[in-house]
Amino acid sequence: MSAPALGAWAVGSDRVRFRVWAPDASNVQVALEERSVPLWPETSGHWTAEVDGVHVGCRYRFVLDRTRTLADPASMAQPEGVHGPSAVVNPRFAWTDAEYAMPPAPTWVLYELHVGAFTAAGTFDGVIPRLDQLRELGVNAIELMPIGEFPGTANWGYDGVFVWAAHHAYGGLDGLRRLVDACHARGIAVVLDVVYNHIGPEGSVLREFGPYFTDRYRTPWGPAFNFDGRGSDAVREFCIENARFWMRDAHVDGFRLDAVHAIADNSAYPFVEEFTDELHALGRALGREVVVIAESADNNSLLTAPTGNGGRGFDAQWSEDFHHALHVALTGEQHGYYRDYTGGAELADAFEHGFVYRGRYSQFRGHQYGRAQPPVALGRLVVFGQNHDQVGNRPRGDRLIALAGFEAAKTALACTLLAPSIPLLFMGEEQAARTPFPYFVRHSDPDLVEAVRRGRAAEFADLPGESPDPQAESTFLSAVLTYEDTPEADAMRALCRDLIALRRSPPALRVPVSVAPRATWDEASRLLTVALGTGAEEVLLVVQFVAGSGHPSSSDVLPDGPWRVVCDSAAAEYLGPTSLGNASDPQPAPSARLLVKTSS
Repeated sequence: MSAPALGAWAVGSDRVRFRVWAPDASNVQVALEERSVPLWPETSGHWTAEVDGVHVGCRYRFVLDRTRTLADPASMAQPEGVHGPSAVVNPRFAWTDAEYAMPPAPTWVLYELHVGAFTAAGTFDGVIPRLDQLRELGVNAIELMPIGEFPGTANWGYDGVFVWAAHHAYGGLDGLRRLVDACHARGIAVVLDVVYNHIGPEGSVLREFGPYFTDRYRTPWGPAFNFDGRGSDAVREFCIENARFWMRDAHVDGFRLDAVHAIADNSAYPFVEEFTDELHALGRALGREVVVIAESADNNSLLTAPTGNGGRGFDAQWSEDFHHALHVALTGEQHGYYRDYTGGAELADAFEHGFVYRGRYSQFRGHQYGRAQPPVALGRLVVFGQNHDQVGNRPRGDRLIALAGFEAAKTALACTLLAPSIPLLFMGEEQAARTPFPYFVRHSDPDLVEAVRRGRAAEFADLPGESPDPQAESTFLSAVLTYEDTPEADAMRALCRDLIALRRSPPALRVPVSVAPRATWDEASRLLTVALGTGAEEVLLVVQFVAGSGHPSSSDVLPDGPWRVVCDSAAAEYLGPTSLGNASDPQPAPSARLLVKTSS
């Protein structure tokens, strides 16, 4: 097994190689539990040594110029948290996934989860007992919100400061390995959400070691990584080698790069392009596939274009337009970025073209944004009706079901799972969970805690309702999922299972689609119709959005022709309106129906 280029790695039963980048130091030592050992300089600004008598689990720190004692920037374990020493990890693990083959990315149904809030256990091991239920639904890929060591034990993960270290409260590296191995045994791929656009505000040691950050750019969340200035070669290596480590030594299948629009880089060979090139090359060398997904707010179709054609080589990217249009159609909200959407018309556009804003003027932004050419490939977009941002970045972290009701949540699920793209579900969505997902942290610096409180309050100053205290334990506990077999939960799980099965049956619904979708929106009836496929294999998705009484039900507006309804989100079997009251006078409710052509 090859050693990572950085950090501490056991190369024998009691021998460990240490390597760290500290270009401006004149002396570097590794302080072990009972002794210190000098490291030797390389011309690249790295320092290294192989040290005997060091065992797995040994605590250590680096000492710079005999005055600064610091944790390892590439620490693979922080068992005492961000302010404690680093620890040597075990390079060996009893893997059982030799026969595993990753599901092709276009077939993925992604499931985003936060390890700490997914179960009461709050650990990697705690996720494993829930995997069989996800597999039975048809989920074949999970996406873990950031797991790098962050301050305290409760955090969304985007405040991580040791990006190489799986959080100790989650179970550390071996806990992650056990989860990945268990996923692979069930044919489920594992994607890590990684953050290379900024670093968290508490506990980072990077600035002490070298020019990891730049003063020329700044992100909304903290200092920007230095990807195009002096010393940037080593900074790029730090991030790329981190992902290589997760691939090689934790068998991770893919990565979601957080906020690539906030990765400032004016070099001729941008970091994100180098990242995708290097990860794909490692995948080929290992004989494995790796999927690299971008999160971007720029609607930049070049992100998923091949690198040989001027693109960045990402396998997929998130599409916020799909979510925003769907959300407005179901809730009518028009605050913030929702003011750029009227609902159904933009949703029809998103079904056809992927991005709604592709060189179009945005009232919210005050300028044109998005790119029209090359057209974005629908099969390379990740779409969702909910995710951690869209739920959590509300004052109280309300889910869609709390805002618009059970029927709206089912309709959103149907639109997401029947879209001609890669669908993503947010944890609990498949069981009609009503638990909120508010923003939560557990910092130790009182000034930082107060700054976070003020920042959240200012963000939502123009919206009704008061945000819960991000630092309060009750805020985190309110987000922890519970699992109950309620009628709503059972109905939503049944709908989810049936929709995923349908997604994988008619050729017209398989991604990537062979025929471009044709979507129409009728404002008078508030009816969206999406045609997929052609000829005998054509299917129709008919979505009825209801704003109130007086609108026709979906049964009154089905198209003429040899169509058969194969799924209806408002059906009685999914606890639809007619199953709850007078069938002849149901309450107006949104619904989504999938129709296929009959043989007659």
